[in-house]
Amino acid sequence: MPLLLVLLLLMGWIFFVLFAQVSAASFTALGLSPIQAIWLFAAVLLGSVINIPVWSRTVYRQRPPMRASYFIFYYPPEARQQVVYINVGGALIPGLFSLYLLTRGPLLPMLISIAAVTLVAWGIARPKEGVGILLPPFIPPLVAVAVALIFVRGPEVSAVAFVGGVLGTLIGADLLHLKEVLRQNSLTLSIGGAGVFDGIFLVGILSSLLGAFF
Repeated sequence: MPLLLVLLLLMGWIFFVLFAQVSAASFTALGLSPIQAIWLFAAVLLGSVINIPVWSRTVYRQRPPMRASYFIFYYPPEARQQVVYINVGGALIPGLFSLYLLTRGPLLPMLISIAAVTLVAWGIARPKEGVGILLPPFIPPLVAVAVALIFVRGPEVSAVAFVGGVLGTLIGADLLHLKEVLRQNSLTLSIGGAGVFDGIFLVGILSSLLGAFF
């Protein structure tokens, strides 16, 4: 049993190191230095445990009936607070970094990439009660890279793909499906809530890496 635990911890550590190296490599493909890439990944990692509330409302739910008298049953509503959070590492930092790249890269290809990924992510994302929003993680990066390859060449492919993948997924999968999720019974919704392994961040990493190969 101790040996199995050690092996599991070792595998987890190897996976984390590989993921960190892949993330840093994708950031360097976007024009960052290795030191800047490490700092950005560290910020994402630390930010993955921070959720900032951005919106809330009071919702009322019916509870099991309570007998008020021999013949009358009363169903008192239960007031609960429904809160929407944004995860710093899973959504806020990738989103802000994408906006930074948007001001420095080819604007029109980036806007087209955002629009294309938004449309695809909106069409394939599915809100699931108790889970959140389900989205195949490989489809948005492929769309983002395909659009980038149509309009740009060279190092700009990674930047266009990253911006389109991150902002398109954030808008199409999360924001445009927000009302559907809020209609469900979940009292909390965290955009990018899985932190460093969240779909938004993962889509950005895959997009920039795929772009670097072309």
